[in-house]
Amino acid sequence: MKRNNSQKLGDLLRDFFEENSELYDKMMEIRIQRSWKEVLGPMVMQYTRTVYVRDKVLYVYLTSSVLRSELILCREELVKSLNEYAGSSVIKDIVIR
Repeated sequence: MKRNNSQKLGDLLRDFFEENSELYDKMMEIRIQRSWKEVLGPMVMQYTRTVYVRDKVLYVYLTSSVLRSELILCREELVKSLNEYAGSSVIKDIVIR
């Protein structure tokens, strides 16, 4: 029996996430958390304790004060790079502690 109502998987997922925007937002927040390692590399991950997103702000806790100072100076570039990696504007600011 042949089905006539075939759709592309990408279209189905897009429709699903348009109907469930909360799931899409949460998925994008998780993508930003994972992109921290990909964008900044394993050396920064050695000094990273916690990364989470709340209210479009990425919170990062570091163990190195020197690294913290360097990342604070390039915070705007980090926001841009992380959003580009995620594919949409997920975060608006980064708080580095």
